[in-house]
Amino acid sequence: MADIREKLSGMKEQTNWSLLFGVSFFLVVLFFVVKLTLNFSDWLVRDKDAQLRQLQVLGEPKYTQEQAIIGAIKQADLDSFFDLDVKQVQKLVTDLPWVASASVRKQWPDTLQVYVVEHEAVAFWNDDQLLNRKGEVFSAPQDQLGAELPALFGPEGSEIEAWQTFSRFHELFAVNGLQLKSLALSERFAWQLWLDNGIRLNLGRDDKAQRVQRFIDVYPHLKKRQDVQVDVVDLRYDTGLAVQFKPLEVTEEEQKSKV
Repeated sequence: MADIREKLSGMKEQTNWSLLFGVSFFLVVLFFVVKLTLNFSDWLVRDKDAQLRQLQVLGEPKYTQEQAIIGAIKQADLDSFFDLDVKQVQKLVTDLPWVASASVRKQWPDTLQVYVVEHEAVAFWNDDQLLNRKGEVFSAPQDQLGAELPALFGPEGSEIEAWQTFSRFHELFAVNGLQLKSLALSERFAWQLWLDNGIRLNLGRDDKAQRVQRFIDVYPHLKKRQDVQVDVVDLRYDTGLAVQFKPLEVTEEEQKSKV
């Protein structure tokens, strides 16, 4: 019985020593790994190789000059590759007027890549701002726009609905040989549309799609009049419509031909 107790006691002592040795060895290895990592990082930051040397502007910006993008990036602290705050660089670039989004990436050992995506302006919004295809409002120099854009008006928060409504009716009018030029949504959510031939449509608040279709059905009969032209069409009725005419516009050539 005494022999068995001595053997068990010896095994316990042996096991404890093995466990203690294993834990101690692990801690020593972990200490040296952490120390080497910190020393290596400090060396890289102090070394010239840890500085940014190249800046790459990617994407196809149309309205934003590359020099403007570089100038915005240089406002950040570019002294250290590791310490550079990519979120700060991203914000500086997206603050530029035409920039919709920017993706910033550090590429080892010394390069900063910035991918730029610009807004695509599809309409003027309340005269002094622009809308993109998502119905988002942004401010940018309008003199840089080459194509003529439709003009949309509405209260704050109605941008997406206004753009979706314009897009829907633009296609409907185009199929019928008409061109939608402008759209306005009042504070009381009443709709008005302007066509490129000068006609204004008052749709009111409800059933705007049906009222537009009603105008399209009747318009071929309205334009048959030769002495006047359609000015305003009031469609704010459950059935029917009211038409306001104006004198026919006469060009200078037509006036000269009558003299």
